[in-house]
Amino acid sequence: MTATAQPDQALREAQKALQAGDFASAARLADSLLADRPDSQDALYMAAVSARYQGRHDAALSHLAALKRIAPDYGRAYQEEGHLKRALGDMTGAVAAFERATRYNPSLAASWTALADLYQQAGQLDASANARAQADRVRALPRELQAVTNHIHEGRVFRAEEIARAFLQRHPTHVEGMRLLADIGSRLGVQEDADFLLESAIDLDPENIQLRLDYIQVLRKRQKFKEALEQARQLMARDPDNPLFQSHFAIESMQAGDYETALDYFDRVLAKLPGDAATLVSRGHALKTYGRTEDAIDSYRAARDVAPGQGDAWYGLANLKTYTFSDEELAQLEAQFGSPDVDHMSRIHIAFALGKAQEDRGNYDAAFAAYEKGNALKHQTVRYTTEQMQAEFEAQKTICTEDLFQGRDGTGCAAPDPIFILGLPRAGSTLIEQILASHPDVDGTLELPNILSLAHRLRGRKQLTDRERYPRILHDLPAEELRALGEEYIETTRIHRQGAAFFTDKMPNNFRHIGLIHLILPNAKIIDARRHPMDCCWSGFKQLFAEGQEFTYSLEDIGHYYRGYVDLMAHWEKVLPEGRILRVQHEDVLDDLEGQVRRLLDYCGLPFDPACVDFHKTDRAVRTASSEQVRRPINKSGVEQWRPYEAHLGDLKDALGPALTQYRN
Repeated sequence: MTATAQPDQALREAQKALQAGDFASAARLADSLLADRPDSQDALYMAAVSARYQGRHDAALSHLAALKRIAPDYGRAYQEEGHLKRALGDMTGAVAAFERATRYNPSLAASWTALADLYQQAGQLDASANARAQADRVRALPRELQAVTNHIHEGRVFRAEEIARAFLQRHPTHVEGMRLLADIGSRLGVQEDADFLLESAIDLDPENIQLRLDYIQVLRKRQKFKEALEQARQLMARDPDNPLFQSHFAIESMQAGDYETALDYFDRVLAKLPGDAATLVSRGHALKTYGRTEDAIDSYRAARDVAPGQGDAWYGLANLKTYTFSDEELAQLEAQFGSPDVDHMSRIHIAFALGKAQEDRGNYDAAFAAYEKGNALKHQTVRYTTEQMQAEFEAQKTICTEDLFQGRDGTGCAAPDPIFILGLPRAGSTLIEQILASHPDVDGTLELPNILSLAHRLRGRKQLTDRERYPRILHDLPAEELRALGEEYIETTRIHRQGAAFFTDKMPNNFRHIGLIHLILPNAKIIDARRHPMDCCWSGFKQLFAEGQEFTYSLEDIGHYYRGYVDLMAHWEKVLPEGRILRVQHEDVLDDLEGQVRRLLDYCGLPFDPACVDFHKTDRAVRTASSEQVRRPINKSGVEQWRPYEAHLGDLKDALGPALTQYRN
């Protein structure tokens, strides 16, 4: 048997050799695997470990460099780097490596123990005690939960779920087991399950602070901002002067729209922790959303000055869209991008900021190179595949036929309140929302996750073995259940409204679920925000999204996604009643603002209001990447921004195919 013929068996044999202390055999097997599969994460790791034990330190460093390149958030790679640096006498480098290891994988007890020893040697007794406590906490976990934690942080979420569920069947009230399963649910997008598990765990252990911190995160993801704020308030009641609790209270106040309170508490944190970069960045985000752009710039700059490798701060400035980096800042960006001390996510943020800095100077080749690097680094962290998304599109087209919708008159919830604005991100949906939200009868809300959540629930737990369960189940839902789902949507979104008769939901990905929307909310308005494919896709490619939109980090992926979107929208227009969907072409809005405003209002059944034409004067919080752009009068600065990059966009054009010219059909 050869390693290349049976790679899995060879890996197991290499692992056994390592455990037996036969490092020569382990190295030989790992090297044989790498000859055929140079990007094998497991083989690189075992090759590095074997080389270290053999004293081949240069080889170990080389293997680790390759491993970190393909798996930048793999905690064990940094743990092994820590062991190697320690063996070489580089205690500063060892500490940095072990710290990074525990940041990426908090279950690495060996790294915590090493840090405790190194901190103690350096006289950092408090840090040493904390690290040792973390090591003890990990070792105190049942072996199954140690494995769960490790699987979670090494990306094997489904295996982690399997072990966690088996453990909880035997120990149904084990609080840490419940917390870990909730973490898994949140990572898989099953926020309802995570919500229930954490709420139940808190009932069992109301003094557990970590449970409440996790619960706040899940509630925020569900956009249950009132409930998240209440949990943060309960933490504050325990210790009002605790900066961690104050920070969470500030963040949840911001999410709930209370920016004055948020800024007050950010300032309280900074009074105790002056120069805390994370707080300065969060404060900048709040100021940006609140429309206080100059103050936001000051806060981002302050964060950058105290922590030059803080990628969030650099990207916060870039994401304002209106900020121009100085030559000195450009040099700093380039230096930080090349620094080995910058973590993976910060490097991504810096790459996108560097792209913006070069673009503003007209250095388009350099800008593209930076955007390309940022996207490539981000792409390493996502699990999106075009094939899987295309299968989802095809299932909607195959199953949601005209027959499904015929004869369903009178079903669903009759409420006319929602106005869905959907399509692709960066297609002009924020502009449409700002126009409509300027009308006194319309509340502008958020990108609400409620429809996606309903679709996920209908898909059920068998999504891996029966991917078409949803939308196929739509054929089987009785009228009363369709009505109940629509009513649930209306009730669960009420928290985001201010009392107007109508409200917007601008979650772009809702276009994948128009069939569901039509069945449960037959009187809701559906607006397709569409933009020229090259402008839309290029704008998406150079945007680093806070979460989701994983198709944007590859030119091929985003091109195929746009093509699939155009195709699916054509299907919806074919099988749904004529006029059910209003398509709004972004370029038409730029060319004839008042005409398109009147068209939008007519479709929504709203009287004309001149405030909608003067949308930029509307004072409201805007949370999307276009926040600064919609605070200015209409302009065409975003049209054909892809042109200077055309030489680099061949893959995008190929992926778009017929959608490149037929997107208006």
